Amino acid sequence: MTKRENIPQEHLSEIVEMALSDDIQFADIERQYGLSEKAVKALMRDTLKPGSYKSWRKRVRVFSDRREHYK
Repeated sequence: MTKRENIPQEHLSEIVEMALSDDIQFADIERQYGLSEKAVKALMRDTLKPGSYKSWRKRVRVFSDRREHYK
């Protein structure tokens, strides 16, 4: 798994922004930055406040149940 310290700050901000976006899938992040879905989730867990991370995960789960190609 990729460590947060190994990612340049400008890329970290972009990855978090992409992960928070409802329009961007994990596959897009992996294509651009080489981070797997599991690595993105770990990065988000380390970056966001605990409540924000839980809300984000819940939103991703709910939307992925509704749409086949969501995240």
